[in-house]
Amino acid sequence: MTLHKDGTVAQHGTLYYLCGKMGAGKSTLSRQLAQDHQAVVLSEDDWLAAHYPGQINTFDDYIEKSRLIKPFIKAHVQSLLQLGLNVVMDFPANTRRQRAWFVELSETVQAEHQLYYLDVSDTQCLAQLAKRRIEQPARAQFDNEAVFYQVSQYFEAPEASENLTLAHTDSINES
Repeated sequence: MTLHKDGTVAQHGTLYYLCGKMGAGKSTLSRQLAQDHQAVVLSEDDWLAAHYPGQINTFDDYIEKSRLIKPFIKAHVQSLLQLGLNVVMDFPANTRRQRAWFVELSETVQAEHQLYYLDVSDTQCLAQLAKRRIEQPARAQFDNEAVFYQVSQYFEAPEASENLTLAHTDSINES
């Protein structure tokens, strides 16, 4: 906890983060959570596009650039949480290692955290990716079946042993 100059205790914000395969609806749910919890949304896609325009052409490029922005994101999110702001991170928490990063990020500043797990079938994810390719043609290079299966091979569903504060859902409300 942090003390204000007047001696009152400042409450930290809550970190909301998401787990689900490509096309599961993480970005849509991020926007819903931001409204529901009066939170700031940080999107990995937006940060990567702003910092590395035209430089992410392969899955390996994505992994490298994602790794490079993490220290800046971490410091920024921790500052927001310490100010009492809720934060929704539209970043994947699809592996044990990724989820551990989110937990450490929030617990270091004594903030609460909650993982939303979108347990969506491959068929539904692929249908959503097909819809996204039509709505956002610029994403067609990555939002396809081949990349879906390449990325999905690394997916690890959350397990009880991770001691996460977990909200589980198998659907979202499309808006």
